[in-house]
Amino acid sequence: MEADAIRSWGAKIADWAARYLSGVRERPVRSPQAPGVTFNALPAAPPRKGEDMAAIFADFERIIVPGLTHWQHPRHFAYFPCNSSPPSVLAEYLTASLGVQCMLWQTSPAATELEMRVMDWLRQMIGLPEGFHGVIHDTASSATLSALLTAREKALHWRGNSQGLSGQPAVRVYCSEQAHSSIDKACWIAGIGQENLIKLPSVGALCGMDVAALEHAIRADKEAGHLPAAIVASVGATSVGACDDVRIICEIARRHDLHVHVDAAWAGSAMICPEFRALWDGVELADSVVFNPHKWLLTNFDCTAFFVRDPEALVKTLGIRPEYLKTRGRDGIINYSEWSLQLGRRFRALKLWFVIRAYGIERLQGVIRSHVRWAQDLAQRIEASPDFELVTPPILSLLSFRYTPDGAGDLDALNARLIQAINDDGRIYLTQTRFEDKFVIRLVVGQTCTTEADVTVATYMDGLTLQTPAQAGPSGGMGTLVSGNVREIAVGVLALACLLMVSLMVRRAAPPAPVTPTLEDTEPAEMTAGEAVAGEVGEGVNALVGQELDGEQLESHQMIEQVSTMVKENPDAAAQLIRRWLNRS
Repeated sequence: MEADAIRSWGAKIADWAARYLSGVRERPVRSPQAPGVTFNALPAAPPRKGEDMAAIFADFERIIVPGLTHWQHPRHFAYFPCNSSPPSVLAEYLTASLGVQCMLWQTSPAATELEMRVMDWLRQMIGLPEGFHGVIHDTASSATLSALLTAREKALHWRGNSQGLSGQPAVRVYCSEQAHSSIDKACWIAGIGQENLIKLPSVGALCGMDVAALEHAIRADKEAGHLPAAIVASVGATSVGACDDVRIICEIARRHDLHVHVDAAWAGSAMICPEFRALWDGVELADSVVFNPHKWLLTNFDCTAFFVRDPEALVKTLGIRPEYLKTRGRDGIINYSEWSLQLGRRFRALKLWFVIRAYGIERLQGVIRSHVRWAQDLAQRIEASPDFELVTPPILSLLSFRYTPDGAGDLDALNARLIQAINDDGRIYLTQTRFEDKFVIRLVVGQTCTTEADVTVATYMDGLTLQTPAQAGPSGGMGTLVSGNVREIAVGVLALACLLMVSLMVRRAAPPAPVTPTLEDTEPAEMTAGEAVAGEVGEGVNALVGQELDGEQLESHQMIEQVSTMVKENPDAAAQLIRRWLNRS
């Protein structure tokens, strides 16, 4: 491909990307494809001769895009966010164009020194004191493995790498039962072993590690001849956002000379807001800290920030210097390949630099504060709903809940069917977890383009009462939406009807496939907000036609007429009517 073709196709792909990102909310969040569809659409053998770029791009749109889950969708509330932003996307284009390999200072001096500077910016932004030094890894899993390898070597007096673990005392690592599975995997890979990862119970409102149990476990292991090496403190753990008491853990660790690694993979980004730093009070006492800007700081995957207090210990553990990797004639330089597992390194600092400069600290803080506030508002609506239970209140922007209608039997099975139906519907994407031996639905707000209206849409699955602008008042709810976008109101109310219907479906032994009514485009000037609401609820309720309730067939005109009229005159009663129909199932 020549320069002119790069220029032409670069422009086309940039245009496609802009259209995709501006229109991603119109797509189903999770791919509806069945397993094997993409695989079977691809040729079994590679082409013998090169193909035209137009054909390749056409197949990208035809075969690949339909099989993708849209992580930049504003209603992607599953897992943790993996958000991006236009400055980050543009920086990635430059990174790919440059194609530099950043393993050593001399392989790209500017890349190394930009990483040094940007990581120090990030250190300041999250409130870590001077004395912490940063490096960019691919994921938190790699950073945690690096931390535990360092802890292992320190505990074994640097004999692990040289002599192996055979004949050494059992190295012990401690974490909460809420800690991420990457801790388990790191212990496997580091040769520590699953049996030597001691998981302690979680207690309190933040589901933090039981520190009394931690102290007891360390003392018991010492008496048994084991070798305590590290404690992993979680801040914003994946399941329900659990946060350990970092300060007390660090104090215990100092008494026993243990390494403390703070895993704040998701929550660490929120620490750019000083008011949230209480969640990791004492972090300045830790030995290492990890968080992912690619989760909640508008920076493309992959980009993990790993901070260590003692970089010499990290380099002593991971650094290896064959003659062909030595840099001659340069003293005092950093070779970041010695700070990480990989030798080859991407130019990840560039996108982080673009993002921080393009948005500035204040705008990034504003994004995170909005997400946290919207999650809190959502929790209040769930708590007020008679058919739903708020299982864990928001920790930052993560909460969990479950559907608990009167008279329901197996709530775990019911909620499993509910989340499957919601995700199949496509408007919202949620994931599940288990908490206190209950199947619960978790929801996290964090996508770059998510708006308050998108989070409001999510509340409608909770069977919440509709509000008119007057009832909602100036604080938000429908009043806020009416002054904004009539179409978003329609989407939200339609989601109420459809997702309440989903609740009906999953309560049946053999639920029908979820219905996706067509949403017609409307111009705000052509109808009032009330008329838009009434029309869209009518469309949604029409999807219930043919459902048999207590031996009766629900007639389309009856349902639409009743609900459309009631939404105009009394939205609360309309919502109650829908709930009454559902409860009759």
